[in-house]
Amino acid sequence: MHSPKQALDNHSNESTGIEQPFINADQKPQSLMQLPQTQDGGFVLAPGFYEGEFKSYCLQPGTPDPRQGDAYLQSAMTGYRKEIVETVLLNSRSRTELDQRNIQLLLWSVVSGSDFNRLSYAVQNDARKLLSPKQIFELQGGVLGLIKTVSNQTGLLNANNNIKNLFELGTSSYETFERLAVLKEPSKITKTGVKYDTWYKQKENYYIRYFPVSYQKLRIQIFVPDNLIDAEGKANGEYLVFDPTGQQAIPAFTNAQRLGIGAPVIIDVVRKVIQVKKATGTEKQEKKKKETYPIKKEQPAT
Repeated sequence: MHSPKQALDNHSNESTGIEQPFINADQKPQSLMQLPQTQDGGFVLAPGFYEGEFKSYCLQPGTPDPRQGDAYLQSAMTGYRKEIVETVLLNSRSRTELDQRNIQLLLWSVVSGSDFNRLSYAVQNDARKLLSPKQIFELQGGVLGLIKTVSNQTGLLNANNNIKNLFELGTSSYETFERLAVLKEPSKITKTGVKYDTWYKQKENYYIRYFPVSYQKLRIQIFVPDNLIDAEGKANGEYLVFDPTGQQAIPAFTNAQRLGIGAPVIIDVVRKVIQVKKATGTEKQEKKKKETYPIKKEQPAT
């Protein structure tokens, strides 16, 4: 799974002081999709340099589309109705037949506080495949006044109100929503001294970086040092699992979009599945069984 060319050099990014791994310039990443997965869809990491593309979603209407050179970081979900947003993203992984645009329209309606009943039949139908009846009921009733408070805090009240107005008018054009939510203008630098290709060390001691292609697609690279995983494929007695779905990627130094991370863009391989029990108390993660199954190919959104 790994190459002798891989090494970890404790040098730092000159501009940030962040420890960086050393990867030979001619080393190409392997596909993240070739790694085993847990029963929940997380990737069980092994030493090596990996890359995968994931569907992503605009979570902050009224901000610029990511541009080449924007640096992004991983972050836990934040914002209005974050639990519902997280559920949509997580469940989109197993409902790859759903139209990415319908999922995006659903998310725009959620974060803007729009009336669920004003959504198109197709979007409502897909929403019921992603959310529980309790969550649908919440969206139908809403929490009056809360969205105004949240939007004022983020300075995006006008964008959210404009999105709500489009849903109220029964607008069916995705492009109309997109023009309001995703600004086609250069993002503004809000912080200097950050390189777009900086690696960020995780608490489990592997490295990760994000390259947005657009608000609809995100490329993720991972580097796992050779000495991090033992002969049983574990680190400190547990599988090292990476699962970006349901989280968000946020800009490191610009005012560009916050991106919710969904399913991989293309899934067309047969992967080993490792059922992992999460440790509780003094329990260790353990492998309960292995199996293989085919997964249908999902076409990238256009």
